[in-house]
Amino acid sequence: MTVRDVASRLRAEARATNERRLLVLAGAGDAGLDAAREALDAADVAMADATLVGHRDALACEHVTPRDAGALLGTTREAVVYDAREECRPNALGRVTGAVDGGGLLVLVTPSLDAWPARRDRFDEGMAVPPFGRDDVAGRFRARLVATLRAHRGVAIVDVDTGTVADDGRTHPAPRLPRPDPSPPDEHAFPRAAYEACRTPDQVDAVHAFEALRDPGTAVVAEADRGRGKSSAAGIAAACLADEGLDVLVTAPSFRSVRELYARAEGVCDRLGVAADRSETTRLALADGGRVRFAKPPAAADLPDDPDVVLVDEAAALPVRLLEAFLDAPRVAFTTTVHGYEGAGRGFDVRFRETLAESDLDVADVRLDDPIRYAAGDPVEVWAFRALLLDARPPVDPLVADADPETCEYAALGQAALADDERLLREAFGLLVAAHYRTEPDDLARLLDAPNLRVRALCHDGHVVAVCLLAREGGLDAETREAMYTGSRVKGNMLPDVLTSQLRDEAAAAPVGHRVVRIATHHAARSRGLGSALLDGVREEFREADWLGVGYGATPQLLSFWARNGFSTVHLSTTRNDTSGEYSAVMLDPLSERGAALAARHESWFAERIAGVLADSLTDLDADVARAALAACDATPEPDLSDDRWRVVAGSAYGSAMYSVDPEPFRRLAVCALVRDDAPALAAEERDAVRRERLLVLKLLQCRPWDDVADELGYHSTGQAMRAFGDALRPLCDAWGGDAAERERERHR
Repeated sequence: MTVRDVASRLRAEARATNERRLLVLAGAGDAGLDAAREALDAADVAMADATLVGHRDALACEHVTPRDAGALLGTTREAVVYDAREECRPNALGRVTGAVDGGGLLVLVTPSLDAWPARRDRFDEGMAVPPFGRDDVAGRFRARLVATLRAHRGVAIVDVDTGTVADDGRTHPAPRLPRPDPSPPDEHAFPRAAYEACRTPDQVDAVHAFEALRDPGTAVVAEADRGRGKSSAAGIAAACLADEGLDVLVTAPSFRSVRELYARAEGVCDRLGVAADRSETTRLALADGGRVRFAKPPAAADLPDDPDVVLVDEAAALPVRLLEAFLDAPRVAFTTTVHGYEGAGRGFDVRFRETLAESDLDVADVRLDDPIRYAAGDPVEVWAFRALLLDARPPVDPLVADADPETCEYAALGQAALADDERLLREAFGLLVAAHYRTEPDDLARLLDAPNLRVRALCHDGHVVAVCLLAREGGLDAETREAMYTGSRVKGNMLPDVLTSQLRDEAAAAPVGHRVVRIATHHAARSRGLGSALLDGVREEFREADWLGVGYGATPQLLSFWARNGFSTVHLSTTRNDTSGEYSAVMLDPLSERGAALAARHESWFAERIAGVLADSLTDLDADVARAALAACDATPEPDLSDDRWRVVAGSAYGSAMYSVDPEPFRRLAVCALVRDDAPALAAEERDAVRRERLLVLKLLQCRPWDDVADELGYHSTGQAMRAFGDALRPLCDAWGGDAAERERERHR
């Protein structure tokens, strides 16, 4: 049987079942690409309907590189050829799989399958981070990938060097009943034309659920695996809502992912005979004043121009903090991918669902199960879920419900052990997916193959209940440190890079540390100290290193967690993350004398410079994040004020002096108050003390106008805020002001 025969028969079966099939063309040299050209011809795929993903533009069809494979999201192709010989990128593999339409072919061009795991490609080079080399990268992900190709139905494998057909890929399915045509519900508020645009009964149900958004105080959650048409349903609903004159704000991790939503909205407008102006790429303006517009998540969270409706597409790929902000909208809908190709953490299900349920919104749920582009049970989808662990899950709740630090065992989950134990791998990776909104298929390959990564866990009766992913960083030679200092990017050394290139400490990359890349606790066993117990185990195991570190999107809760576990703030980023909208915190926990020296100098400098940063780049940082970041810094700054300056400060606290004549000593004092462990409480009641700490941040450190400070902190007037400001200064003058402050206080009694 030839490649042409295999491809022709595969395509015929795919068309007959409205499923996809996968054709693997394995071999040396360019024989695989030549065979791919023959396969497309035999399968009757026009080059206009095919895409080649790879580093060489070798076929007369659309061409994209593996890194740019995201451009295929939201598109459908009759065939996609992925030339994976130079770079097998897991994210790209997932994305190209999702782009193949029902009845189509995914063609995978590979080296010899037996030799492939031992080869090193461009993706491997990205894992060869200093001080490791490419030969230190393992091939476990590709070994596992090869095993899934050989084991799964619907996968044809041809050795193009020998012409041997290891498997023809045909499944010989039994005849199926035709899928019922969708029809409008008996009662509906949206126009009938909107329902006629639906392609499945599930999509009809989703659009019908979106009708709830016609009324204020409502929320809709549409949940589905990828390819079920939830974004299209949202687009249909958006057009109908805009047709009623509503302002619909759409947000998603990128505009690329909502192109289909916009296309369906525009199509429904055409069906309704409604004039719609699409002169702006991200805006659809209807003649009667309704509109559909797009904003990136951090900007959309501020609800710009007071939208009537917010549609959050791919909500699972956003952090919970941002999702909560959208609950302030009059009406809001969330579409979320259950098993995503590019990061779909289950923070939405595990943490945000509870917040949504406790909100004042009336919530309607709808789930879409039927695929739109191909039949249910499609073998290529089943293979992709297994190969990329898109359906990985933590252990079910009852298995870990009784877990606590005393019942758990600290475990080093070696990469070889994970590759050999599918259950253990699925539990560990599933827990990472559940906890973080951006865990991707690429992360699976790194977890199995990257030489700088380690996986550590707490196990309860053999099941993973808490897990952390560690990256070895630092220990770089003088030449590499100098290159980093002068602007070269050194892969895989995030914390040394920040400390060296941004904070100008060339010696920072010499000590060896371990950065906590991810840490996660099973949702059924949270708030029992398991995360802290896991970090204790890590600290004990890696006590020969110089430091532990972490960098993450800063929130008050996370800053407090890391501070409780011995980590100290050394840096806050000066730009927000484009997706999360958060500023990042960098924290260190020293383990050796070298690590202590590194931490001490950066803690001290952080305390010295933070007032200037908050008054400049971080003027919009949340006051509670600033408070928590400062409280988590182990520095002990000194007020170090002259008697003249103490007289100004104490005069403002006890009398009529104005801080504006010399703000700098007030700012220095505020930093001491917020950083030092021995700082006096600013008020007897904790609630009042917290309010006054926020006042110090907003007025002294971020230099906000008095009117804004009073409004944000709920003071009745600027005068009341000013009096609270003086009250906040008094404990500091009493504790640190000495004779100069005492004399000033006596004069104002």
